[in-house]
Parts: sequence; C-alpha cells; structure tokens
Amino acid sequence: MTHILVVEDDPVLSDGLTSTLRQSGYAVDCVASGDRADDALATGTYDLTILDLALPGLDGFEVLRRLRKRQAPVPVLILTAHDAVSDRIRGLDLGADDYVVKPFAMGELEARVRALIRRAQGLTENELRIGRLTFDVKGRRAFVDGIPVELSARELAVLEVLMSRAGRVVNKDDMMQSLYEWRADVGQNAIEVYVHRVRKKLLDADVRIRTVRGLGYLLEAGAPRPIADE
Repeated sequence: MTHILVVEDDPVLSDGLTSTLRQSGYAVDCVASGDRADDALATGTYDLTILDLALPGLDGFEVLRRLRKRQAPVPVLILTAHDAVSDRIRGLDLGADDYVVKPFAMGELEARVRALIRRAQGLTENELRIGRLTFDVKGRRAFVDGIPVELSARELAVLEVLMSRAGRVVNKDDMMQSLYEWRADVGQNAIEVYVHRVRKKLLDADVRIRTVRGLGYLLEAGAPRPIADE
C-alpha cells in the first residue's frame, strides 16, 4: 500500500485530506507541525509527502530543505495558500516535485498524487503486469486474464508492493512500512498470513511469490510451487 505523509496544521483540511486519501486506498499519517514532519521524514519511509508551508515550528521550506539535505528521494507536493511566484520558485528550487495553491479541487489533487507516485515508481501507465496477472493501480483491482481476483484491502496492498518491485526481494520490515500506518497493531506473522492468502488466490496467474529465507519475498513470473513448499 502506498504510504503518504500529510503535513497540515489546519485540522479541518487535514481530516478531509486524510479521509479522502484513505478512501482511495492509501495509508496516511498526519502531523501538524514542521518539527514533527522533520522527525517523521527522518525516521519513516513514505512514498509521497503533502507539505504545507505555513507551519508551527519549522516552516515547510525548512522541512523540505532538511529532507533534500538528507538526499531523501520521497516526492513532495507543496499544498499552500502562498501563491506568490517567488514562493513557487523557492519551493521548486528546494526540491519540491509539484506545487498546488489553496483552494484546490480534490479531484485534481488526487490526480497529481497518482502522477507523482507513478513517476517515483518508474511507472508510465496505471497498470502493473507480470505473467497473466494485471494490477490496476488507479482502480486498485487485480485481474488474471481480465477476470477480477477477489482480494481484501490488505491482500491488495501486499500484491501491489510485490508487483511494483517484481524481480526484487521485499523484506518484511519494508513491507510493513509500506502497508501500515503508525500505531497499527501488525507484526511479521500477519504479513506471512496475507502472503499465504495471496498465493492461494493466484495459483492460475503464472506468477510465483517465492520466500527467500531470512530476507523476504520475491514475486516472479512462472508456475507456482505447491503452497506447502513455499
């Protein structure tokens, strides 16, 4: 599951953004100050940050400057009431990837979020494909030969992470960072359960989720082994 950090001190706007993004299938963490944003970005792993500029403590420009000084590649979308050209130039020069001025249309913001995430993941389309399996990133659905595969939200999240890194080992810690929000009561055993369920549902997809002992999981093309052997 794609993990987004929302940095916004307006509680009404923060709640609205969080609710909308979660309904769209994203994991979302929220902070309301620049200092907490800096701590979260220094210690957590995110696929995107939505960053206000006028924040208590560190302002958004300083949060962005520190983020890029650490050479963190996370995409940043500045969302602010500052509409001066000089502010836009400063934000982009500091390393922002996009700049949206309040008030804004939620549909446009969601489209920009999807575009930034696709770009960061090296995707040019809304679909991931391997074997006979297709994952619709925008619609958050999986298909085998065009036929929908019934997966729970957590199972879809596991599959998305594995497909976006197909051919590479994804360790459990990275998967947990990607799948779950702060304070979620989830352990490595839960990851194993979800992977097992996904395997069972993809037996006819010509893909295999291989367990790499001591490292994690790897999704690759090819007929799966019997479930008991994984």
